[in-house]
Amino acid sequence: MTYGARIAGVGSAAPARVVTNYDLAETLDTSHEWIVQRTGIHRRHLLDPETENEGELGLATGALQRALEDAGIPGSELDLIIHASVTSEMSCPSNACRIAEAVGTNTAAAFDLLAACSGFVYGMNIADSLIRTGRFSTVGVIGCDALGNVSDFTERTVSILFGDGAGAMVLRRDEDPSIGCVHQEMGADGTKWRMLYMPRREREVPEFDRDNPIKLGCLRMNGREVFKFAVTKFRKVIERAMAETGLGVDDISQFVCHQSNARIIDSAIQKIGLPPEKVHININEYGNTSAGSVGLVFDDLWRAGKIKRGDHVMCVAFGGGLTWAANVWKV
Repeated sequence: MTYGARIAGVGSAAPARVVTNYDLAETLDTSHEWIVQRTGIHRRHLLDPETENEGELGLATGALQRALEDAGIPGSELDLIIHASVTSEMSCPSNACRIAEAVGTNTAAAFDLLAACSGFVYGMNIADSLIRTGRFSTVGVIGCDALGNVSDFTERTVSILFGDGAGAMVLRRDEDPSIGCVHQEMGADGTKWRMLYMPRREREVPEFDRDNPIKLGCLRMNGREVFKFAVTKFRKVIERAMAETGLGVDDISQFVCHQSNARIIDSAIQKIGLPPEKVHININEYGNTSAGSVGLVFDDLWRAGKIKRGDHVMCVAFGGGLTWAANVWKV
């Protein structure tokens, strides 16, 4: 039997600590104007290293707890947790298992998913597929990253881009199979992994990048190549989704886009002809939160009443790997 996957609740979380471009300009060779012109970012939320027990785990847990509250169900009803992140405190156990404890699940399956900025959309797609088969009935999907912990704040090329944040969604089995994901795409081009990566040891650094001043263990990015990839991929996956579903721009209520760079999103809006009111942008407030990005945007729209039952919504993301993911969801 085929089921549908209904969005039962949405939530998000971000650290209280706000770091503005002016704050960064005090220690970096940059300015508020320089950052805004190139990225659209005005400020970002970053975990406070002086606050005990504040970390990626806490952000992810908080987002899922808010999604559960929005859904009106206890954590004990979850039978699966998918946690997308590249910044979990531990690789064993997964943060998904620790989140399961925190929200009070019983024996729910739980795993971490690593697809960088595409992680939340990957998680939505996987959850929909598992619910439709009848294997799971209530799934918590979380996208969360604390990239401030892996940014080298002694240089400006990468550190100005990222913030910490989380978005979460509770999906429940529905008897109506038309509810949920009506189109999905996931992909990766492993030949381009060197364009966005976090090496831990010197031997993991490609020859061409040996003179990079960014510290080991911190994020490195070839901004020019990632920009070209993102602009092209954004356009292609959106056009492909509309072609395969038969839906036009007018049929989709919101395009929920990964917040990597305002210039990338603006380029997609112009080239595809998307109405600006259908493309919510919050990178100015949060920066690029990687796996947290799409969930944060979705929660903004959900709480504002801009996503309603019966709407078609498209989610699009791309990130390290280089990965990409998209879906069209009937809410």
